[in-house]
Amino acid sequence: MKKRVHLGLNTKDQLSALAFILPWIIGFLIFTIGPMVASLYYSFTKYNVMQPPDWVGISNYSKLIQDELFWQSLKVTFRFALLALPLNLIVGYFIAVLLNQDIKWVNIWRTIYYLPSVISGVAVAILWMRIFNPRLGWLNNFLKIFEIKGPGWLQDPQWAVPALVIMSLWSVGGTMIIYLSGLQSVPTTLYDAAKIDGASVVQEFRHITLPMTSPVIFFNLVMGLISTFQYFTQAYTTSGGTGGPARSTLFYNLYLYLNAFLYFDMGYASAMAWVLFILVMILTVVVFRTSLFWVYYEGQARS
Repeated sequence: MKKRVHLGLNTKDQLSALAFILPWIIGFLIFTIGPMVASLYYSFTKYNVMQPPDWVGISNYSKLIQDELFWQSLKVTFRFALLALPLNLIVGYFIAVLLNQDIKWVNIWRTIYYLPSVISGVAVAILWMRIFNPRLGWLNNFLKIFEIKGPGWLQDPQWAVPALVIMSLWSVGGTMIIYLSGLQSVPTTLYDAAKIDGASVVQEFRHITLPMTSPVIFFNLVMGLISTFQYFTQAYTTSGGTGGPARSTLFYNLYLYLNAFLYFDMGYASAMAWVLFILVMILTVVVFRTSLFWVYYEGQARS
């Protein structure tokens, strides 16, 4: 009778593995779970940081419903998300497809497109404030060449959010790199078989490239959704923390920041944070549910 081989870890290996991950576990409990539990408690209190929190029940959440600026911040954030998220996904994918071709100096081009995504958000915002300046900005001066009068951009309530959407394309290199890795993982044998069958470039893209890279598109969609609802740095820098003209760039996170660190209403800010968490979680779950109909994984049977 053959002796059964035991593949499990012994006690020493288990202790060694635990020792390696223990710093992460401690950090996660102290710096993530701890603040989350504390903010949940503060969301049911009136807390100005200087004095002990005073329990007020669901008053902070009731106040949110009646707060016009809360609804304005939600409106601005959703408007930005509806414009910026699809645009960033499409532009990032398009650039990745171009940089996946066999062209000269392709590595240099990839580096050039990726570099802006690692530059400080504050520095980028200051640069774009110069570009969007209505009188002295480079963009409006360029439009004057074609006898087009440029808008007020960040100083115009109607154009402030579109200006930030254009600004967001500066960091599209991050999603481009992820798309590029997905495109390079598509088996070339699929394209060879398609060419033998007489498939056109459009047909190859529709029936091979898009399905095979749909998991990467799904990943970028989820991460983009989360980051879009956490938009803060550029909005704060370009508006000086005021929310822009007519509160046109009062993003949710900016209003949360103002309540927490300008008005010192930490209880109300904590309630806003938990509403944001629940909202993002619901939207993420919806995206995950809908992914069953459009995300294809290699080896999966297609109906």
